[in-house]
Amino acid sequence: MKFRCERDTLADAIASAGRAVTSRGGALPVLSGLKVTAGTGTVELVGSDLELTIRTTVPADVDSDGTAVVPARLFGEIVRNLEPGPVTISVAGDDAHIEAARSSFSVRLLPAGDFPPLAPVEGASATLDAGALVEALRQVVPAASRDDARPILTGVLLAATRQGLRLVATDSYRLAVRDLAGVSMLSEGQQVLVAAKALAEVQRLLSEGEISVTLSGRDVSFTHGAAEVSTRLIEGDFPNYEQLIPSGYPNRLTVGRDVLDAAVKRVRLVSQGRDTAPVRMAMSADRLELSAIAQEVGEAREVLEAKYEGSDLTVAFNPEFLLDGIHALAGDEVVLETIDPLKPATLRAVDDPDFLYLLMPVRIS
Repeated sequence: MKFRCERDTLADAIASAGRAVTSRGGALPVLSGLKVTAGTGTVELVGSDLELTIRTTVPADVDSDGTAVVPARLFGEIVRNLEPGPVTISVAGDDAHIEAARSSFSVRLLPAGDFPPLAPVEGASATLDAGALVEALRQVVPAASRDDARPILTGVLLAATRQGLRLVATDSYRLAVRDLAGVSMLSEGQQVLVAAKALAEVQRLLSEGEISVTLSGRDVSFTHGAAEVSTRLIEGDFPNYEQLIPSGYPNRLTVGRDVLDAAVKRVRLVSQGRDTAPVRMAMSADRLELSAIAQEVGEAREVLEAKYEGSDLTVAFNPEFLLDGIHALAGDEVVLETIDPLKPATLRAVDDPDFLYLLMPVRIS
């Protein structure tokens, strides 16, 4: 195998496919590598941990076809640090030779025969607007759990509704729900659970245009341009999230999104680097006071102008979760609806009824 490719093009492709490469101990050693396949005018790079697979194809001048598995981390570091210009990759025996300008490297290959066969996902396909999907993923994915001990919560629920497609994620402390009206990729009543890690990679790879989604009984793939992300569906029952959403709220706060964002970032400064102190929100007519108290460190307070309807109330939230919700919202103003200091509250944008962020308060003395 021998081919030439521009450094930046190759480096980007290695970085994209390399994000699926396993870092877990005990996995197949060959999965620490990227499978590189040279064909007519293109080179395909594949990284996988058997749950998540990323394929990307780049144009190249191919002198001879072939397949090799190159250690992903070292391959990426070498190519990224080469001088700009064409890079030549050639394989001889058990080594890959990487040459560019005045630099040359020889890297020992991993056994290509040990790389597991990764068949493409076959099933029903649908085409979605990439821009709408990436915005929905931006809003929902951060709410999924990162704790592998509860695998169900590490996924994002994709569910067909009468209006279109619904995306839902929760880590049991907050809940994000986004509706995409008029989007159809599932049959009526169907729902699937997709790993948030995979959807984060889909979000990273997306740009303008369309994305093709192919769903089988066990897997789903997302194809956009020269990149494809495929992943095994998570098995199990997603929590009954709808029962968590209150039917109504007696208290309603309306405040500028950017103003609230900046104020929360300031008052949380006293607790950064330590056990996170909750941000308290004391709400009364036309006034919102934010505060944070960190024992043995200090405290911070800030008063904002806001519109408030309801009885005077103080409620506290984890500042990181609160900021995630604020950042997920679009528009100039946000609405915080509350019941009491212990029941779930919701954040919404004034002009976006299709997204809801539910947040559990933190108990304070």
